[in-house]
Amino acid sequence: MSQLQELSPDLWTLFCPSKFLLFHVGTRMTVLRLSNGEVLLYSPIPIDAALKKEIDDIGKVTHIVCPNNFHHLYASQAMDLYPQANLHGPKALHKKRKDLSFSHTLSAVPHPDWEQDIELLTIEGSLMHETVFYHKPSKVLLTCDIVENFETSDHLLTRIWLKAGGCHGKIGWPRILRLVYINRKKARASLQDMFNFPFEKVVIAHGDVLEKDARSLLKTGLAWLKV
Repeated sequence: MSQLQELSPDLWTLFCPSKFLLFHVGTRMTVLRLSNGEVLLYSPIPIDAALKKEIDDIGKVTHIVCPNNFHHLYASQAMDLYPQANLHGPKALHKKRKDLSFSHTLSAVPHPDWEQDIELLTIEGSLMHETVFYHKPSKVLLTCDIVENFETSDHLLTRIWLKAGGCHGKIGWPRILRLVYINRKKARASLQDMFNFPFEKVVIAHGDVLEKDARSLLKTGLAWLKV
């Protein structure tokens, strides 16, 4: 049985369990097959033998992306599995993870291998230093920590966290984590630019993918920032 879930042609996602402090919020990886047939991993998760085979059946992995300062925990394992791949991450992460051999710094300029497929936007004013990817062929927006989308959780402490953060049963961003936006004016400008992409679906790291009414749901989740 396939672990990867096809969201659109040439784009798959997989959600896996993970913890943030004591909370079971999980995380998600996206697998993109580029127009040149090569494969990009966006926000890698642990990759076992069965998952590796699925990925390898899609194409050769040539790019691994850590989209922000916090989605890097499994980059080392991914690079061990695909040592010839290019590793991309924000400049601040290069300093944070000096043990990783980054080959490229994420910016608004796409890598030549991606320019037919992907447009990039770095969200300014945030300690996350996140770069979102707009996949043009599928009209899917790839994000990590812009919003969360949890209906609920079987884990008591996680439910408490979601309720305290204002994210239980609705799309949003935890109240305490809003502190990462150290310049909200810049952040609002970037996020407003994000809505210029004609996306129809939104991949997020924590919670369910936004598939229906994605634009309005994302706008609702960012209402606290007055985007």
